[in-house]
Amino acid sequence: MEEKLLYKIHVFGYVQGVGFRYRTLREASIRGIRGFVRNMSDGSVYIEAEGSRKQLKSFVEWCKKGPGHVESVTADPYPPLNYKDFHVEH
Repeated sequence: MEEKLLYKIHVFGYVQGVGFRYRTLREASIRGIRGFVRNMSDGSVYIEAEGSRKQLKSFVEWCKKGPGHVESVTADPYPPLNYKDFHVEH
């Protein structure tokens, strides 16, 4: 079984008010990724995504193209937290 990783992802640009969080929920579900997504007060979107290296690579590439106008994406690795599902935080 492939090692599980956690990426803390920040998506910057025009990414709020365009359905980014709910599309992220869908894309994470399709890929079998667990964690959460939430809007940040600075206008960015923050995601904690847990899955295999292959799942996360595909997910980060989607984040770079996501809805709205993505200017940049950072993805930093952390030890997994064993999330049970993927959800939108408000």
